[in-house]
Amino acid sequence: MSILIRGGTVIAATGAHRADVLVSGERIAALAAPEAGLTGAWAQTADTVIDADGKYVLPGGIDVHTHMEMPFGGTHSVDTFATGTAAAAWGGTTTIIDFAVQPKGQSLLATLDKWHSKADGNCAIDYGFHMIISDVNESTLKEMDACVAAGVNSFKMFMAYPGVFYATDGEILLAMQRAAENGSLIMMHAENGIAIDRLVAQALAKGQTDPVHHGLTRPAELEGEATHRAGVLAKVTGAPLYIVHLSSSPALEAVRNARDRGQNMFAETCPQYLYLSLDDMAKPGFEGSKYVCSPPVRPAEQQDTLWQGLRTNDLSVVSTDHCPFCFKDQKELGRGDFSKIPNGLPGVEHRMDLIHQGVVGGEMSLARWVEVTSTTPARMFGLYPRKGVIAPGSDADIVVYDPQATQTLSAETHHMNVDYSAYEGLGITGKVDTVLSRGSTVITGGEFRGNAGHGRFLRRDHNQYLL
Repeated sequence: MSILIRGGTVIAATGAHRADVLVSGERIAALAAPEAGLTGAWAQTADTVIDADGKYVLPGGIDVHTHMEMPFGGTHSVDTFATGTAAAAWGGTTTIIDFAVQPKGQSLLATLDKWHSKADGNCAIDYGFHMIISDVNESTLKEMDACVAAGVNSFKMFMAYPGVFYATDGEILLAMQRAAENGSLIMMHAENGIAIDRLVAQALAKGQTDPVHHGLTRPAELEGEATHRAGVLAKVTGAPLYIVHLSSSPALEAVRNARDRGQNMFAETCPQYLYLSLDDMAKPGFEGSKYVCSPPVRPAEQQDTLWQGLRTNDLSVVSTDHCPFCFKDQKELGRGDFSKIPNGLPGVEHRMDLIHQGVVGGEMSLARWVEVTSTTPARMFGLYPRKGVIAPGSDADIVVYDPQATQTLSAETHHMNVDYSAYEGLGITGKVDTVLSRGSTVITGGEFRGNAGHGRFLRRDHNQYLL
């Protein structure tokens, strides 16, 4: 099966250029400038020709932070691997890396097997896993090596959620030492959970139960403190460190300072921190619960700082922390007690569009758009150059993107398995036209043509850290 994508502008992390792209089977076979005269011969032999005139041709998006079917607070996120990966494809994402959640008292390998059973045969696009470590002991530390051998070379830990996921500084130190030895990456949820729990208890005792108090009891300073502390532990152990879902100026300052010292410390942010704010959590009634996530969305003035961090590469990646809970019956569990609202937002379908909107608004270049949503995630998590680039030999994960199309984000039109949109009514310039996953057409002409068994598990190689 061969496909010719003709007349488009190929967007890479290094810039943009006009090129025709030939796909053979699951891989990219060749690129050629239109004036090279090869297109005619390719068109005669190609099984399918896609007209990309006036459109961008970019490597499929890579969302390295999703939570499909994740258990949380007596419920679970509502996107399955089937619905979530299909929604991702609709938005131009062709690879996700999800989190396998270790319950206390269970092994990492048993957890990995469980997540394989959830995902295998159900994904419309390719996928990988990170491991969440919630129980640090000698057995877990040894199993980190086995996970790396099984193609899972990143481990998430929490400085938040005491009694559930929380790890002490000593436990974090041990895991970082192991990561430094086996070449894996520690990913950190950096909030001072001990202090936050005190603030939550104080707020509830005062009768402050509305959703906005979720944000007010998780101040940015406690994210900044934890980010700095995690960076110090990483420096002591020599381990690289990746801060997940960074949301605030104090946390960004901690990352920037470490990077300026030459430390292998990196961070991602998410669209919700670029577009949503504390004002959304303060909406009347219980509407604010729709925007409850951790870390929380911040006052709107912090958004400019995060966009700047993306431009300067102090923020290296944009992912979603996609963890959808329906407003009805799930978010509503926290009526009268904000601490019981399931933490998480839907977003896997809209990441590429929302960050392209940043291009439209002058916040970043086209090249940087591709870099933070595809190329750097591929490098950082052991997938490059198989993923994250349009080049001969790479997987034919390709998005044809119409930069002139317009759309309005809404729960009525999105494909995520959740009953509300965090971006309801937001107008966007730019829209996915066609999506290929390993050379197979998943989205075209406003139709989903993929299937739940297409996606393959990705065993990941050594990570490439780029300061």
